[in-house]
Amino acid sequence: MSDAERPGAQEWVPDGGGVRALRRAAEDCRGCELWRDATQVVFSQGPSSARMMLVGEQPGDREDLEGEPFVGPAGRMLSEALDAADIDRDDVYLTNAVKHFRFERRGKRRIHEKPGVAHIEACSPWLDAELFTVRPKVVVALGATAARALLHRTVRIGEIRGTVIEAADSRGIPLVVTVHPSSLLRLRDRAEREAAFRAFVDDLERAVEVAG
Repeated sequence: MSDAERPGAQEWVPDGGGVRALRRAAEDCRGCELWRDATQVVFSQGPSSARMMLVGEQPGDREDLEGEPFVGPAGRMLSEALDAADIDRDDVYLTNAVKHFRFERRGKRRIHEKPGVAHIEACSPWLDAELFTVRPKVVVALGATAARALLHRTVRIGEIRGTVIEAADSRGIPLVVTVHPSSLLRLRDRAEREAAFRAFVDDLERAVEVAG
């Protein structure tokens, strides 16, 4: 079967069984070609009873090797922001719009490559199943790819950042859009990074208000 003919993840998503069943089934997903080069699927972390779900873009190099989301540099930045917002990381559900690492190999290095729309759409049945299973009180989209996956359209982060988008999906779960924590790592100016970090924390605190 060619990549163009692949049906997406839907045929691999189980009916029922909770997050554990989803995680197991995702190991066999062949909904797009990304599984070929990735070390493993990186599904999610956190309790299925979480009131807040955070959705990122895709696993990075460290996540691909360790099999857990947000364990690399961006994950450490996210942990710092959660602490600053007085959010226990163990109480939130962490996942990504795309479950396999897309990268370009340069020598021995694996350079992050943004997932395409086809990858987002192929993986959307997993995210839909997670939303249905966890049923959080609020979803936080970390970056443009996550927002695209949740809103099913291209968005400009600056235009909707920090606002509460009611009924963001078919299940009526409110959505707060913010930046991906990796964007903070790219800021070299200390004052600029501190201001961006504070704004990121503000967005997370807004989500806490929505979650109650």
